[in-house]
Amino acid sequence: MLIRPIRFSAFIGSYPVVSAIFLAQCLLFAAMRLPVLPTQTLYEALSGVNLYIAQGEIWRLVSPVFVHIDFSHLLLNSFSLLLLGPCLERLAGKWKFILLYFGCGCCANLASFFLLPLTYSHAGASGALFGLIGAYVALVWVGEDIPKTSRQTILSIAVISVVTAMMQPGANHTAHLSGLVAGMLLGGMLLQRKAASPA
Repeated sequence: MLIRPIRFSAFIGSYPVVSAIFLAQCLLFAAMRLPVLPTQTLYEALSGVNLYIAQGEIWRLVSPVFVHIDFSHLLLNSFSLLLLGPCLERLAGKWKFILLYFGCGCCANLASFFLLPLTYSHAGASGALFGLIGAYVALVWVGEDIPKTSRQTILSIAVISVVTAMMQPGANHTAHLSGLVAGMLLGGMLLQRKAASPA
C-alpha cells in the first residue's frame, strides 16, 4: 500500500488520477474560502443534500466527494488518498481506478440518500476512501500474489478503519460501510479482470 518517496513531478506522471483528485479537492477547498464568494455558496451547491437529490439534483451523488468541511477534514482525506490511491491506480490502470473511486463514492452517497432522512446533508470523500480499503480487501481474494504480512496489514487496516469510523460522533457511518462494501465488490471485479488479462 505504501509507495517510496518520489519527486512531485514524477508522482504526478506516475499517478495522474490520484494527483488530479488531490489537486481538485484542494483547489475547491481554497475557492470555498475566497472572500469574493460567500463562504457557504460552493458548499451549498455541491454538498450532498438528500432533499435536493430527491428533487433531481443528481450531481450531488458525486460532487460531495470533492467537498470538505474544514482543513482537518481535507488533511485527513488527502493523506488517506495519497496513501491508499497510488498502488491501486497502478494495479487497475487510470480508467478502472476512476471507476473504482467515484463508483464507491457514488454508492456511498446513494446509500446515504436511501437510508438517511431527506433533511440529511453530508460532504467528504470518506465513502470513496473506504471503497479503496474495500478494494484492498478484495485483493486478498482475487488471486493476487500478496505476501502474508501484507494480507494481515490490509485486513488490520480495514478493521481498524471501520472501528475508528464507527466511534466518530456525527460521522456518516452509512457512507463508510456502504463505500467499504462497494469497494470490495467493485474492486474485486476490476482487479480480477486486471489480474486475468494477458501480460
